[in-house]
Amino acid sequence: MSPLYTIVAARPQDVRLLPAIELAAARLLAGHAPETVLNQATSEETLVRAQRDGHLWVALADDVPVGFAHVEVIEPDVAHLEEVDVHPEYARLGLGTRLVMHVCSWATAAGYQSVSLTTFRDVAWNMPFYARLGFEVVPAEQLSRALRALVEDERRRGLDPSRRVVMRRRRDVGSCEDE
Repeated sequence: MSPLYTIVAARPQDVRLLPAIELAAARLLAGHAPETVLNQATSEETLVRAQRDGHLWVALADDVPVGFAHVEVIEPDVAHLEEVDVHPEYARLGLGTRLVMHVCSWATAAGYQSVSLTTFRDVAWNMPFYARLGFEVVPAEQLSRALRALVEDERRRGLDPSRRVVMRRRRDVGSCEDE
């Protein structure tokens, strides 16, 4: 019997399982991101806070987390998709799409005007994936102070800004319903 996949708000017991998912998914970016980034997971403290604030969702396979989406509110009207990961064993099942669209639905319902993110410009399953979901590139000259600070933080962590892109999906871009 194949597993039942659901997207739900993260539960306290899910948090400790998420760094392993993040690190496994990061391995797919070997050759695109420096090892220091590939070996770095979101801190448990950050994930606990996100879970408590209602900014963390998990993809469950029969009640076990296999993916997650983490949002940070960095501007009053923008929800920033800080991290979205699916364990490689569960890739290509649409769980990443479902997580992103769940975040979009949540952001719309919560009154945010858009969802932003940063991703790799030249990785086939990054920028094109988000573009298919209605995200558009934000030109450098249109970046808010908060988004410029995120790009600078990524640069300090070793990510080449020329290979990264900031994208945004406005709330008026079609349906944000889970697919």
